Amino acid sequence: MAICPECETDLDLDEEELEEGEIVSCPECGTDFEVVTKSPLELNPVEGYDEDEEDEENDEEEENGDY
Repeated sequence: MAICPECETDLDLDEEELEEGEIVSCPECGTDFEVVTKSPLELNPVEGYDEDEEDEENDEEEENGDY
């Protein structure tokens, strides 16, 4: 049984059907996690990097005069 690293809720995951790189969500706190390894099961929180990275890249392009 997997435990949510954020709120320590039991996550009802079928570990045999999980794939590395798959995203799972905690039903209690709503945090999304990426399956890093299956054996042993390791979950890492998914950061909101998509929007932040795009914003940072756009800011850098504007500072450099690249559009």
